Amino acid sequence: MMNLKNIVIKIIVCSALVVGCTGKPQTKEEVTKTATAINKPAKVELKNNNGQFQLYVNNEPFYIKGAGLEFGNIASVAKHNGNSFRTWRTDNGEQSAKEVLDEALKYGLMVTMGIEVARERHGFDYNDEVAVKEQLERIKKEVIALKDHPALLIWAIGNELNLRATNPKVWDAVNDISKMIHEVDPNHLTTSTLAGISQQDVNYIKERSSDLDILSVQLYGKINELPQMIKDYGWEGPYMVTEWGATGHWEVPKTSWNAPIEENSTVKASNYLKRYEIAIKADSLQCIGSYVFLWGQKQERTPTWYGTFLEDGSETESVDVMHYVWNNNTWPENRSPQIVSFQMNNKTAYENVTVKANEKCTVTIKIQDPENDTLNYNWEILKESTDLQDGGDFEKRPDAVTLDIISNTNGNLVFKAPTEKGVYRLFAYVKDGKNHTATANIPFKVN
Repeated sequence: MMNLKNIVIKIIVCSALVVGCTGKPQTKEEVTKTATAINKPAKVELKNNNGQFQLYVNNEPFYIKGAGLEFGNIASVAKHNGNSFRTWRTDNGEQSAKEVLDEALKYGLMVTMGIEVARERHGFDYNDEVAVKEQLERIKKEVIALKDHPALLIWAIGNELNLRATNPKVWDAVNDISKMIHEVDPNHLTTSTLAGISQQDVNYIKERSSDLDILSVQLYGKINELPQMIKDYGWEGPYMVTEWGATGHWEVPKTSWNAPIEENSTVKASNYLKRYEIAIKADSLQCIGSYVFLWGQKQERTPTWYGTFLEDGSETESVDVMHYVWNNNTWPENRSPQIVSFQMNNKTAYENVTVKANEKCTVTIKIQDPENDTLNYNWEILKESTDLQDGGDFEKRPDAVTLDIISNTNGNLVFKAPTEKGVYRLFAYVKDGKNHTATANIPFKVN
Protein backbone atom coordinates (compact mmCIF):
# COMPACT_ATOMS: atom_id res chain seq x y z
CA MET A 1 0.00 0.00 0.00
CA MET A 2 1.28 3.46 -0.89
CA ASN A 3 2.15 5.60 2.17
CA LEU A 4 0.77 9.11 2.74
CA LYS A 5 3.91 10.87 1.58
CA ASN A 6 3.87 9.02 -1.77
CA ILE A 7 0.15 9.71 -2.19
CA VAL A 8 0.78 13.44 -1.74
CA ILE A 9 3.66 13.35 -4.25
CA LYS A 10 1.55 11.49 -6.79
CA ILE A 11 -1.35 13.96 -6.44
CA ILE A 12 0.98 16.93 -6.94
CA VAL A 13 2.68 15.36 -9.96
CA CYS A 14 -0.60 14.29 -11.56
CA SER A 15 -2.06 17.77 -11.08
CA ALA A 16 0.98 19.36 -12.69
CA LEU A 17 0.89 17.00 -15.65
CA VAL A 18 -2.90 16.77 -15.96
CA VAL A 19 -2.64 13.00 -15.58
CA GLY A 20 -5.75 11.22 -14.35
CA CYS A 21 -5.20 9.89 -10.81
CA THR A 22 -7.55 6.93 -10.80
CA GLY A 23 -5.57 4.67 -8.50
CA LYS A 24 -4.98 2.28 -11.41
CA PRO A 25 -1.44 1.16 -12.35
CA GLN A 26 0.27 3.84 -14.40
CA THR A 27 0.99 3.38 -18.08
CA LYS A 28 4.61 3.43 -19.22
CA GLU A 29 4.12 6.99 -20.47
CA GLU A 30 2.73 8.09 -17.10
CA VAL A 31 5.60 6.43 -15.26
CA THR A 32 8.05 8.32 -17.46
CA LYS A 33 6.32 11.66 -16.90
CA THR A 34 6.05 11.10 -13.16
CA ALA A 35 9.70 10.06 -12.84
CA THR A 36 10.85 13.05 -14.87
CA ALA A 37 8.67 15.46 -12.92
CA ILE A 38 9.90 14.43 -9.48
CA ASN A 39 13.46 13.90 -10.83
CA LYS A 40 14.18 11.22 -8.28
CA PRO A 41 15.47 7.67 -8.47
CA ALA A 42 12.87 4.93 -8.50
CA LYS A 43 12.47 3.14 -5.18
CA VAL A 44 12.83 -0.55 -6.01
CA GLU A 45 11.88 -3.18 -3.44
CA LEU A 46 11.21 -6.87 -3.08
CA LYS A 47 8.31 -8.06 -0.98
CA ASN A 48 7.44 -11.54 0.17
CA ASN A 49 3.68 -11.94 0.29
CA ASN A 50 2.95 -15.31 1.91
CA GLY A 51 5.75 -17.03 0.01
CA GLN A 52 5.26 -15.15 -3.25
CA PHE A 53 8.01 -12.72 -4.19
CA GLN A 54 7.03 -9.53 -5.98
CA LEU A 55 9.13 -6.69 -7.28
CA TYR A 56 7.81 -3.18 -6.57
CA VAL A 57 8.78 0.09 -8.26
CA ASN A 58 7.63 3.19 -6.40
CA ASN A 59 5.17 1.02 -4.46
CA GLU A 60 3.61 -0.37 -7.64
CA PRO A 61 3.93 -4.11 -8.52
CA PHE A 62 6.40 -4.65 -11.36
CA TYR A 63 6.78 -7.97 -13.18
CA ILE A 64 9.76 -7.90 -15.53
CA LYS A 65 8.78 -8.29 -19.18
CA GLY A 66 12.22 -7.71 -20.52
CA ALA A 67 14.80 -8.21 -23.22
CA GLY A 68 18.56 -8.22 -23.29
CA LEU A 69 20.00 -5.60 -25.60
CA GLU A 70 23.09 -3.53 -25.97
CA PHE A 71 23.01 -2.32 -29.55
CA GLY A 72 19.35 -3.15 -30.19
CA ASN A 73 16.21 -1.14 -30.76
CA ILE A 74 15.11 0.25 -27.39
CA ALA A 75 11.96 1.80 -28.85
CA SER A 76 10.78 -1.57 -30.16
CA VAL A 77 10.79 -3.10 -26.66
CA ALA A 78 8.21 -0.50 -25.67
CA LYS A 79 6.38 -0.93 -28.98
CA HIS A 80 5.81 -4.60 -28.20
CA ASN A 81 4.81 -3.78 -24.59
CA GLY A 82 7.96 -4.89 -22.81
CA ASN A 83 8.72 -2.86 -19.69
CA SER A 84 12.45 -3.38 -19.15
CA PHE A 85 15.75 -4.29 -20.73
CA ARG A 86 19.15 -5.31 -19.42
CA THR A 87 22.67 -4.37 -20.44
CA TRP A 88 25.99 -6.12 -19.85
CA ARG A 89 28.16 -3.12 -18.99
CA THR A 90 27.92 0.61 -18.33
CA ASP A 91 29.89 1.49 -21.47
CA ASN A 92 28.92 -0.45 -24.60
CA GLY A 93 31.24 1.49 -26.87
CA GLU A 94 28.43 3.28 -28.70
CA GLN A 95 26.36 4.93 -25.98
CA SER A 96 27.18 5.98 -22.45
CA ALA A 97 25.14 4.44 -19.65
CA LYS A 98 23.52 7.83 -19.09
CA GLU A 99 22.42 7.95 -22.73
CA VAL A 100 21.03 4.41 -22.48
CA LEU A 101 19.08 5.28 -19.33
CA ASP A 102 17.79 8.52 -20.87
CA GLU A 103 16.47 6.63 -23.88
CA ALA A 104 14.88 4.04 -21.60
CA LEU A 105 13.16 6.83 -19.68
CA LYS A 106 11.91 8.34 -22.93
CA TYR A 107 10.04 5.10 -23.70
CA GLY A 108 8.92 4.31 -20.15
CA LEU A 109 11.33 1.39 -19.69
CA MET A 110 13.33 0.33 -16.62
CA VAL A 111 16.91 -0.92 -16.91
CA THR A 112 18.82 -3.69 -15.20
CA MET A 113 22.23 -2.11 -15.62
CA GLY A 114 25.14 -4.45 -16.16
CA ILE A 115 28.45 -3.81 -14.43
CA GLU A 116 31.61 -5.16 -16.04
CA VAL A 117 33.37 -7.48 -13.60
CA ALA A 118 36.59 -9.25 -14.60
CA ARG A 119 36.38 -12.97 -15.35
CA GLU A 120 38.83 -15.64 -14.29
CA ARG A 121 38.53 -17.25 -17.74
CA HIS A 122 39.95 -14.03 -19.21
CA GLY A 123 42.96 -14.17 -16.90
CA PHE A 124 41.86 -12.14 -13.88
CA ASP A 125 43.28 -13.39 -10.56
CA TYR A 126 40.94 -13.02 -7.59
CA ASN A 127 43.87 -13.73 -5.27
CA ASP A 128 45.33 -10.39 -6.37
CA GLU A 129 43.96 -8.15 -3.61
CA VAL A 130 45.24 -4.95 -5.22
CA ALA A 131 43.49 -5.68 -8.53
CA VAL A 132 40.28 -6.65 -6.74
CA LYS A 133 40.32 -3.40 -4.76
CA GLU A 134 40.98 -1.34 -7.89
CA GLN A 135 38.02 -3.03 -9.57
CA LEU A 136 35.78 -2.19 -6.60
CA GLU A 137 36.82 1.46 -6.69
CA ARG A 138 36.21 1.68 -10.43
CA ILE A 139 32.75 0.18 -10.04
CA LYS A 140 31.92 2.51 -7.15
CA LYS A 141 32.47 5.51 -9.44
CA GLU A 142 30.16 3.98 -12.07
CA VAL A 143 27.43 3.35 -9.49
CA ILE A 144 27.61 6.83 -7.98
CA ALA A 145 27.34 8.41 -11.42
CA LEU A 146 24.14 6.51 -12.33
CA LYS A 147 22.38 5.63 -9.08
CA ASP A 148 19.85 8.47 -9.11
CA HIS A 149 18.57 7.99 -12.66
CA PRO A 150 14.77 7.40 -12.69
CA ALA A 151 15.05 4.56 -15.25
CA LEU A 152 17.45 2.45 -13.18
CA LEU A 153 15.92 -0.78 -11.84
CA ILE A 154 18.57 -3.30 -10.74
CA TRP A 155 22.36 -3.58 -10.74
CA ALA A 156 23.69 -6.76 -12.40
CA ILE A 157 27.18 -7.37 -10.98
CA GLY A 158 29.15 -9.16 -13.68
CA ASN A 159 27.99 -11.70 -16.23
CA GLU A 160 28.48 -15.47 -15.98
CA LEU A 161 31.36 -15.16 -13.52
CA ASN A 162 30.96 -18.86 -12.74
CA LEU A 163 31.80 -19.94 -16.30
CA ARG A 164 34.99 -22.02 -16.04
CA ALA A 165 35.85 -20.31 -12.76
CA THR A 166 37.82 -22.25 -10.14
CA ASN A 167 38.51 -19.60 -7.51
CA PRO A 168 35.50 -19.06 -5.24
CA LYS A 169 36.93 -15.71 -4.14
CA VAL A 170 35.14 -14.17 -7.11
CA TRP A 171 31.97 -14.47 -5.03
CA ASP A 172 33.63 -12.66 -2.12
CA ALA A 173 34.37 -9.83 -4.54
CA VAL A 174 30.78 -9.85 -5.81
CA ASN A 175 29.54 -9.64 -2.23
CA ASP A 176 31.81 -6.67 -1.50
CA ILE A 177 30.53 -4.92 -4.63
CA SER A 178 26.93 -5.57 -3.58
CA LYS A 179 27.59 -4.20 -0.09
CA MET A 180 29.19 -1.10 -1.56
CA ILE A 181 26.20 -0.57 -3.86
CA HIS A 182 23.74 -0.87 -0.98
CA GLU A 183 25.77 1.65 1.02
CA VAL A 184 25.83 4.33 -1.68
CA ASP A 185 22.51 3.48 -3.36
CA PRO A 186 19.66 2.55 -0.99
CA ASN A 187 17.04 2.58 -3.77
CA HIS A 188 18.07 -0.31 -6.00
CA LEU A 189 18.64 -4.06 -5.80
CA THR A 190 21.61 -6.20 -6.78
CA THR A 191 22.07 -9.47 -8.63
CA SER A 192 24.75 -11.45 -10.46
CA THR A 193 24.05 -13.66 -13.45
CA LEU A 194 25.00 -17.33 -13.63
CA ALA A 195 25.81 -19.40 -16.70
CA GLY A 196 23.42 -22.25 -16.03
CA ILE A 197 22.93 -23.27 -12.42
CA SER A 198 24.40 -25.95 -10.19
CA GLN A 199 24.35 -26.92 -6.55
CA GLN A 200 27.83 -25.46 -6.16
CA ASP A 201 26.72 -22.15 -7.70
CA VAL A 202 23.83 -21.87 -5.28
CA ASN A 203 26.06 -22.79 -2.34
CA TYR A 204 28.60 -20.12 -3.27
CA ILE A 205 25.89 -17.47 -3.58
CA LYS A 206 24.44 -18.42 -0.19
CA GLU A 207 27.79 -18.67 1.57
CA ARG A 208 29.88 -15.96 -0.09
CA SER A 209 27.46 -13.55 -1.85
CA SER A 210 24.56 -13.43 0.57
CA ASP A 211 24.27 -9.64 0.17
CA LEU A 212 22.77 -10.12 -3.32
CA ASP A 213 19.03 -9.49 -3.44
CA ILE A 214 18.15 -11.68 -6.43
CA LEU A 215 19.54 -14.81 -8.06
CA SER A 216 19.85 -14.54 -11.86
CA VAL A 217 20.13 -17.58 -14.12
CA GLN A 218 20.93 -17.90 -17.83
CA LEU A 219 19.76 -21.09 -19.53
CA TYR A 220 18.85 -22.07 -23.07
CA GLY A 221 17.83 -25.58 -24.13
CA LYS A 222 17.60 -26.79 -20.54
CA ILE A 223 15.54 -23.90 -19.22
CA ASN A 224 12.43 -26.07 -18.88
CA GLU A 225 14.24 -27.79 -16.01
CA LEU A 226 14.85 -24.54 -14.13
CA PRO A 227 11.85 -24.53 -11.74
CA GLN A 228 12.80 -28.02 -10.57
CA MET A 229 16.49 -27.09 -10.31
CA ILE A 230 15.58 -24.13 -8.09
CA LYS A 231 13.84 -26.52 -5.72
CA ASP A 232 16.46 -29.27 -5.91
CA TYR A 233 19.33 -26.88 -5.18
CA GLY A 234 17.52 -25.30 -2.24
CA TRP A 235 17.14 -21.74 -3.49
CA GLU A 236 14.23 -20.26 -1.56
CA GLY A 237 14.57 -16.61 -2.54
CA PRO A 238 13.54 -14.62 -5.63
CA TYR A 239 15.17 -15.15 -9.00
CA MET A 240 14.94 -13.93 -12.56
CA VAL A 241 16.06 -15.39 -15.88
CA THR A 242 18.45 -12.89 -17.42
CA GLU A 243 19.15 -14.81 -20.63
CA TRP A 244 17.00 -17.41 -22.39
CA GLY A 245 15.89 -18.07 -25.95
CA ALA A 246 17.22 -20.20 -28.79
CA THR A 247 18.66 -23.64 -28.15
CA GLY A 248 22.38 -23.22 -27.58
CA HIS A 249 24.94 -24.22 -30.21
CA TRP A 250 26.40 -26.64 -27.64
CA GLU A 251 23.00 -28.32 -27.18
CA VAL A 252 21.99 -29.20 -30.74
CA PRO A 253 22.82 -32.15 -33.05
CA LYS A 254 25.90 -31.78 -35.25
CA THR A 255 26.86 -32.84 -38.74
CA SER A 256 29.46 -35.54 -39.32
CA TRP A 257 32.01 -32.72 -39.70
CA ASN A 258 31.01 -31.28 -36.32
CA ALA A 259 28.97 -28.28 -37.48
CA PRO A 260 26.15 -27.46 -35.03
CA ILE A 261 22.72 -27.48 -36.70
CA GLU A 262 20.77 -24.28 -36.11
CA GLU A 263 17.01 -24.47 -35.67
CA ASN A 264 15.04 -22.43 -38.19
CA SER A 265 13.18 -19.30 -37.11
CA THR A 266 9.82 -21.07 -36.80
CA VAL A 267 11.18 -23.88 -34.63
CA LYS A 268 12.89 -21.27 -32.49
CA ALA A 269 9.67 -19.31 -32.05
CA SER A 270 7.79 -22.42 -31.02
CA ASN A 271 10.46 -23.18 -28.43
CA TYR A 272 10.42 -19.59 -27.12
CA LEU A 273 6.72 -19.89 -26.38
CA LYS A 274 7.01 -23.30 -24.73
CA ARG A 275 9.99 -22.23 -22.65
CA TYR A 276 8.32 -19.05 -21.47
CA GLU A 277 5.19 -20.88 -20.36
CA ILE A 278 6.95 -23.85 -18.76
CA ALA A 279 10.02 -22.24 -17.21
CA ILE A 280 9.10 -18.62 -16.48
CA LYS A 281 5.37 -17.99 -16.36
CA ALA A 282 4.73 -21.24 -14.49
CA ASP A 283 6.71 -20.18 -11.40
CA SER A 284 4.54 -17.45 -9.94
CA LEU A 285 6.11 -17.72 -6.49
CA GLN A 286 9.84 -17.09 -6.91
CA CYS A 287 10.37 -15.91 -10.50
CA ILE A 288 10.02 -12.12 -10.76
CA GLY A 289 10.38 -11.99 -14.56
CA SER A 290 12.90 -12.45 -17.34
CA TYR A 291 15.03 -10.94 -20.09
CA VAL A 292 14.85 -12.75 -23.42
CA PHE A 293 18.10 -13.02 -25.38
CA LEU A 294 18.83 -11.21 -27.69
CA TRP A 295 16.77 -8.15 -28.62
CA GLY A 296 19.05 -7.36 -31.50
CA GLN A 297 21.53 -9.29 -33.63
CA LYS A 298 24.98 -10.74 -33.10
CA GLN A 299 27.41 -13.17 -34.66
CA GLU A 300 27.74 -16.28 -32.51
CA ARG A 301 28.42 -19.41 -34.57
CA THR A 302 26.16 -17.82 -37.21
CA PRO A 303 24.77 -14.30 -37.72
CA THR A 304 21.22 -15.59 -37.08
CA TRP A 305 21.53 -17.97 -34.12
CA TYR A 306 20.69 -15.88 -31.06
CA GLY A 307 19.18 -12.61 -32.25
CA THR A 308 15.45 -12.10 -32.41
CA PHE A 309 16.28 -9.53 -35.11
CA LEU A 310 18.42 -9.92 -38.22
CA GLU A 311 21.31 -7.79 -39.44
CA ASP A 312 18.99 -5.61 -41.54
CA GLY A 313 16.86 -4.85 -38.47
CA SER A 314 13.91 -7.03 -39.50
CA GLU A 315 11.98 -8.99 -36.89
CA THR A 316 11.88 -12.77 -36.74
CA GLU A 317 9.00 -14.91 -35.55
CA SER A 318 10.48 -14.92 -32.03
CA VAL A 319 9.57 -11.23 -31.73
CA ASP A 320 5.97 -12.22 -32.51
CA VAL A 321 6.10 -14.64 -29.58
CA MET A 322 7.43 -12.03 -27.17
CA HIS A 323 4.70 -9.63 -28.30
CA TYR A 324 2.20 -12.42 -27.59
CA VAL A 325 3.42 -13.11 -24.03
CA TRP A 326 3.87 -9.42 -23.21
CA ASN A 327 0.34 -8.58 -24.39
CA ASN A 328 -1.81 -11.14 -22.59
CA ASN A 329 -1.76 -13.73 -25.38
CA THR A 330 -2.47 -11.30 -28.22
CA TRP A 331 -0.51 -11.66 -31.46
CA PRO A 332 0.76 -8.61 -33.38
CA GLU A 333 -1.40 -7.39 -36.25
CA ASN A 334 1.10 -8.59 -38.83
CA ARG A 335 3.12 -11.71 -38.14
CA SER A 336 6.33 -13.10 -39.60
CA PRO A 337 6.48 -15.69 -42.37
CA GLN A 338 6.63 -19.26 -41.07
CA ILE A 339 8.85 -22.05 -42.39
CA VAL A 340 7.13 -25.31 -43.34
CA SER A 341 10.14 -27.14 -44.80
CA PHE A 342 13.64 -26.49 -46.10
CA GLN A 343 15.75 -28.93 -48.13
CA MET A 344 18.89 -28.97 -50.22
CA ASN A 345 19.19 -31.80 -52.73
CA ASN A 346 16.16 -33.38 -51.02
CA LYS A 347 17.94 -33.46 -47.66
CA THR A 348 17.37 -31.48 -44.48
CA ALA A 349 20.13 -29.93 -42.42
CA TYR A 350 20.14 -33.04 -40.23
CA GLU A 351 21.13 -35.38 -43.10
CA ASN A 352 24.78 -34.43 -43.75
CA VAL A 353 24.48 -32.64 -47.09
CA THR A 354 27.61 -33.22 -49.15
CA VAL A 355 28.22 -32.12 -52.74
CA LYS A 356 31.00 -31.94 -55.28
CA ALA A 357 32.68 -28.73 -56.39
CA ASN A 358 30.59 -26.93 -59.05
CA GLU A 359 27.79 -29.48 -58.66
CA LYS A 360 24.31 -28.21 -59.51
CA CYS A 361 22.31 -28.01 -56.27
CA THR A 362 18.55 -27.71 -55.86
CA VAL A 363 17.00 -26.00 -52.86
CA THR A 364 13.36 -25.71 -51.84
CA ILE A 365 11.92 -23.73 -48.97
CA LYS A 366 8.19 -23.77 -48.27
CA ILE A 367 6.65 -20.85 -46.42
CA GLN A 368 3.25 -19.91 -45.09
CA ASP A 369 2.48 -16.31 -44.21
CA PRO A 370 -0.42 -15.59 -41.82
CA GLU A 371 -1.55 -12.56 -43.85
CA ASN A 372 -0.62 -13.97 -47.27
CA ASP A 373 1.85 -11.11 -47.79
CA THR A 374 3.94 -11.07 -50.94
CA LEU A 375 7.23 -12.79 -50.15
CA ASN A 376 10.75 -12.07 -51.31
CA TYR A 377 13.40 -14.82 -51.20
CA ASN A 378 17.08 -14.06 -50.60
CA TRP A 379 20.03 -16.42 -50.29
CA GLU A 380 23.59 -16.34 -48.98
CA ILE A 381 26.48 -18.77 -48.61
CA LEU A 382 28.93 -18.32 -45.73
CA LYS A 383 31.96 -20.36 -44.86
CA GLU A 384 31.57 -22.30 -41.61
CA SER A 385 32.71 -20.12 -38.73
CA THR A 386 36.22 -20.74 -37.42
CA ASP A 387 36.36 -17.86 -34.93
CA LEU A 388 34.75 -19.91 -32.15
CA GLN A 389 34.58 -18.16 -28.80
CA ASP A 390 32.48 -18.87 -25.71
CA GLY A 391 30.45 -17.07 -23.10
CA GLY A 392 29.14 -14.67 -25.72
CA ASP A 393 32.59 -13.22 -26.48
CA PHE A 394 32.99 -11.38 -29.78
CA GLU A 395 33.20 -13.51 -32.91
CA LYS A 396 34.03 -12.41 -36.44
CA ARG A 397 31.32 -12.95 -39.05
CA PRO A 398 32.34 -15.73 -41.48
CA ASP A 399 33.33 -14.76 -45.00
CA ALA A 400 30.62 -14.79 -47.65
CA VAL A 401 31.09 -16.85 -50.79
CA THR A 402 29.89 -15.83 -54.24
CA LEU A 403 26.58 -17.56 -54.91
CA ASP A 404 26.45 -18.81 -58.51
CA ILE A 405 22.67 -18.81 -59.11
CA ILE A 406 21.19 -20.70 -62.03
CA SER A 407 17.56 -19.91 -61.13
CA ASN A 408 15.65 -18.41 -58.18
CA THR A 409 11.85 -18.53 -58.23
CA ASN A 410 9.44 -18.42 -55.27
CA GLY A 411 11.50 -20.44 -52.85
CA ASN A 412 13.06 -22.73 -55.47
CA LEU A 413 16.76 -22.11 -55.90
CA VAL A 414 19.22 -23.81 -58.24
CA PHE A 415 22.88 -22.90 -57.86
CA LYS A 416 26.37 -24.23 -58.45
CA ALA A 417 28.31 -25.40 -55.39
CA PRO A 418 31.48 -23.47 -54.52
CA THR A 419 34.60 -24.49 -56.42
CA GLU A 420 36.75 -24.77 -53.31
CA LYS A 421 36.35 -27.80 -51.06
CA GLY A 422 35.40 -27.05 -47.48
CA VAL A 423 32.40 -26.57 -45.18
CA TYR A 424 29.74 -23.93 -45.75
CA ARG A 425 26.20 -22.88 -44.85
CA LEU A 426 23.42 -21.87 -47.20
CA PHE A 427 21.17 -19.24 -45.61
CA ALA A 428 17.60 -18.49 -46.69
CA TYR A 429 15.91 -15.18 -45.83
CA VAL A 430 12.21 -14.85 -46.65
CA LYS A 431 10.84 -11.32 -46.25
CA ASP A 432 7.21 -10.22 -46.17
CA GLY A 433 7.74 -6.53 -46.99
CA LYS A 434 6.49 -5.58 -43.50
CA ASN A 435 9.88 -5.78 -41.72
CA HIS A 436 9.51 -9.48 -40.89
CA THR A 437 11.85 -12.25 -42.04
CA ALA A 438 11.89 -16.03 -41.76
CA THR A 439 15.36 -17.54 -41.82
CA ALA A 440 17.03 -20.94 -41.92
CA ASN A 441 20.35 -22.42 -42.91
CA ILE A 442 21.72 -25.77 -44.02
CA PRO A 443 25.36 -26.72 -43.36
CA PHE A 444 26.92 -28.49 -46.33
CA LYS A 445 30.31 -29.88 -47.29
CA VAL A 446 32.05 -29.59 -50.65
CA ASN A 447 34.29 -32.60 -51.37
